[in-house]
Amino acid sequence: MVKQENIVVKLIFNPEDMPIHSIASEGALPPSRLSGEWLRQRFSQPPIWTPETTDEHLLAAVPAFKSASVLIPLVQRENGLGLLLTHRSVHLNNHAGQISFPGGRFESGDASRIETALREAQEEIGLDRQHVDVIGALPQYRTSTGYDVTPVVALLHPPLVLTPDPVEVASIFEVPLSFLMDPKNHQRRSVTLPNGAGIRTFYAMPYHQHFIWGATAGMLRNLFHLLRA
Repeated sequence: MVKQENIVVKLIFNPEDMPIHSIASEGALPPSRLSGEWLRQRFSQPPIWTPETTDEHLLAAVPAFKSASVLIPLVQRENGLGLLLTHRSVHLNNHAGQISFPGGRFESGDASRIETALREAQEEIGLDRQHVDVIGALPQYRTSTGYDVTPVVALLHPPLVLTPDPVEVASIFEVPLSFLMDPKNHQRRSVTLPNGAGIRTFYAMPYHQHFIWGATAGMLRNLFHLLRA
């Protein structure tokens, strides 16, 4: 499984302890842009827009980035769209307890990066493909762990019966898309890295007891930019 945070960085600082130095200043998306049909239309006829880049990839000490995909699964509820996220098992050696999208490394048997995202989601959370409607993808995102990730966006049609892989996933939870697409919930935090490695700035979107940050938050920022363009 490929997750989105850097183990080296995790060992030297706790992102939740880093001070907030600013909050994103854009306006919240109107409710009309947070429906499944509106998102489907936006991905089918995307406007000209500019993805937001971070300095995360500069921390990747790799000769070449490896291909991977994640699924951004949006559940169609009566009260609006909800985003499914996973909480990593705390006993894992790498990225224990962190929040991520279901996803992983591209394998030779995968026909496409979309197939990678669907396969990994089925393996990690037991997501049956008959409930998944892929509507598009966001620009590739390079992580500090050396992966070139394609975020695949899909609408999920309830009822859903999800079974998390206990080895990888401690829990599955939903966050209202309206919360994640409101910049007042987009915190910018920074940390000074040791040995003169500079300052890393990252986004965080805390939701109740869940601390969403790093590449997960970075990809959500790009979803926000696409929807507001």
